[in-house]
Order: sequence, then structure tokens, then C-alpha cells
Amino acid sequence: MKRRDFLRLAGSAGVGMVGVNAFAEEAEQSARPQSTKTAADLTTPKMDKVRVGFIGVGARGSGHVASMLHIEGVEITAICDPHLPSANASVKRVVDAGRPAPAVFTSGQEDYKKLLDRNDVDIVLIATPWRQHTTQAVNAMNRGKHAFIEVPAATTIDECWRLVDTAEKTQRHCMMMENVNYGREELMVLNMCRMGLFGELLHAEAAYIHDLRGQMHEVGHGTGSWRTLEYTKRNGNLYPTHGLGPVAQYMNINRGDRLDFLSSVSSPARVREIYAKKTFKPDHPHANLKFVCGDINTTIAKTVNGKTLMIQWDEQLPRPYTRHNLIQGTKGVWGGFPNRVVIEGLSKDTDSWVQGAGLKEWFDKYDHPLWKSMGELAQKNGGHGGMDFIMLWRIIYCLRNGLPMDQDVYDAAVWSAIGPLSERSVSSRGRSVDVPDFTRGEWKTMKPLGIAKV
Repeated sequence: MKRRDFLRLAGSAGVGMVGVNAFAEEAEQSARPQSTKTAADLTTPKMDKVRVGFIGVGARGSGHVASMLHIEGVEITAICDPHLPSANASVKRVVDAGRPAPAVFTSGQEDYKKLLDRNDVDIVLIATPWRQHTTQAVNAMNRGKHAFIEVPAATTIDECWRLVDTAEKTQRHCMMMENVNYGREELMVLNMCRMGLFGELLHAEAAYIHDLRGQMHEVGHGTGSWRTLEYTKRNGNLYPTHGLGPVAQYMNINRGDRLDFLSSVSSPARVREIYAKKTFKPDHPHANLKFVCGDINTTIAKTVNGKTLMIQWDEQLPRPYTRHNLIQGTKGVWGGFPNRVVIEGLSKDTDSWVQGAGLKEWFDKYDHPLWKSMGELAQKNGGHGGMDFIMLWRIIYCLRNGLPMDQDVYDAAVWSAIGPLSERSVSSRGRSVDVPDFTRGEWKTMKPLGIAKV
């Protein structure tokens, strides 16, 4: 239903503004404009060399620069960051590696547009604060560049549609760089799913639970300088993709199935205020902030084909890191953190987990081909246990060979959309909220992600 039609009907039926705000916050789209094509399974001409520009080379982007220097076929031609020390550090890294010095853009937040106008930039890697991601990616695609965005790709449903519409119009790749999909365990579980070892997949659990209160010390520069403020403005799952990305690929979301609706609730917001009062002096910029985002959010989603997902988020409570990474099928289950598995017929019984040293034979047998071939190199040259390197290597490989990306703009949109959709549901007492079909029906015919080989 169009937003204007909903508002008209709501007014005639006497629906209160609470309902209007909850269920018609932003216009949803479905029909593809006649002037555009789908971006499903998008391929572009093979590139002999991939000329890369970086927008943002702080904590995250600088790691991408380092990894790209170890990937064949890459030329780093431009770097943009208004923080001069960060920009200079990455330029020095490139030069110290024996490469030509890239062009540098440091004159404010809009200087990245000069990078986009260069003819020696084919793709851009965007590692900036969340609220800049969509605008920078849209501008990149409109200038003929492929856009690779840090997570989340968008913070509103309107932004999700802007990414989809622009990728379809320009026929440029728009990939959210969800690195966790390239972790060793996640790749192996994907391989096991494709082999049918778990049977029919029915349920998944995903999370990003990570105590990040320490970021509140960052003021003026650094992730915490802007991320801390997000918790004062929004209440929902603000960072859904690290846990969701892998299980969405296991379950063929957007490729044979899609998320249909979700319901979300948040706990009270307590711990950041406690931490601030205990840690900071009264004149610290973060000492007296009013935090509105619940300390832990739980979202339950269902797919069109009836499968279920639980997605959790918590960046402040004192507890060990976890992404859950659980997938349950009719024949067995894999659970992460710690890794453990039970599969009927392969495990001794279904009453006790195979875990710890007992998993070695499982990794030996079911490791993903990418990890078997590149694991040692990845651990040496990439962050987060090697997943960052494999992700970037795979991006370059696909571009140089004219292949579709493992994650496309529709994945970027639906995985990111959990954020604003959870906010809607939380604000309306956990009522269910429909998940837009960003593929506009293409999910029915798109093939599941295959097992890439080197």
C-alpha cells in the first residue's frame, strides 16, 4: 500500500497517529522503474587491473588499505579522509610498499567527490560513519564507480531503496562488506548447508553481542566519537549484519526465500549511563548523555517460506563476545561461540555436542575450498582471523573475472533494514512489521549462493 493511500484510509477509519507513525514511517516501493534493470546476478566487464579509491581510512579503512597491498591486480590510486594523520598514514603505507603515491583528498567532508570524479578510480571502499554510507555510495555509482560499503550500508528504509534504485539504474556493483561471511567457521557451515548435512533448514540465531563501552572515551575522532551518539537517538538493533549475514546465506534469503515480517523488543537503557557516571568527570562530553537505546534488543523474524530467525544486538552489557551463528535443520544443528555440532547419523548421538578437539575431523572434512586454499595467506595478511583478506580477495577476483558478487545490493538492503524496522517495531510495543521485498520479486528465481573455488 502506498503511504498516501494508507494515510487516507487511516484518517477515514480514525486510526491514531501512533499507528500511522509505526506502520507508515517511510514509503515502501515494489515496482521497478521502467528505465532500470535488475541488479540480480549482476556482472560487469572483466578488469585486468582494479584501481581502488578509499573513502575513510581510520580504524577500519586503514586495514583495508593494508590488505589490498597483498592482492594481485590491485592499484591504490586515491585516498580520502578529512583526518590528515589517518590519510597520511595510509599514503605512507602504500609508498613504503613500493607503490606509487595515491592522490590524497583531505579538505573536508565533501572532498570525496573529487576522488569520485577521477578517471583512475574503478571502485571505492567506503569506511566512514554510518550516516554517510548511503550518500557516498549513491554518488559513487552515479559517477560510474562500483561501491563497496562498510556495515551497515544504510540506516533508514529510504536509504535502502536509494541503494537498490541506484544500483539497478547504473548497473554498478553495490556490496556491503560483511566480512563475517568469510570467516572460517561461517564458510565451513555454508559448505555443510550446501551439502545438505543439516537437512531442511528451519531456524537460525544470529547476534552481535560485543561490549563496546570503551569507545565512549573517543571524543573528536575515532569510532566512539560518532557511534556513541547513535545510542542517544535510536532504540532497536543498530548493528544487525555481522550475525545475520552468514545465516541469511545459509537460508538462501533473497535467493529462493525472503524475510517476510519481524517483531522486536528492547530492554531498558541502563549500562552506558552507569558507565559514564562511573568513568568520566562531569565535564566530559559523554558524561551526561541521555541514552535511549535498550541495552539488548531481540528481534524475531519469519520468512515467506515459514522459516524463523532470532537476531540479537547488545554493545554495552558486560558479557563475552558472541555472534551466536546457529543454524538448525531437520537432521542437525551447528552452534557457534563456542563452536559445536550435532548431526543425526554423523554424531555419536544427539544428546551431546561434538566440540573442542572433536571438531578437528569436521574441519578437515568440510572446510570451505576458499579457506583450504587461502587460509594461511589470509591469516597472515588480513584482520579478524583472515576473514577481511578473503573478503577483499574475493571482491577483486570477481571483478577481474566478470563474476557476480557473493553479496549484492539486495543483501545490503535487507540486512541493513533490520535496524530501522526493529526501531519501528520497538516503538509500537513489538508489533510485527513487514520487511520490504527489495528484490521486487527476483528472489523467487535467484539461485542460492554457490561454493566458490580458487
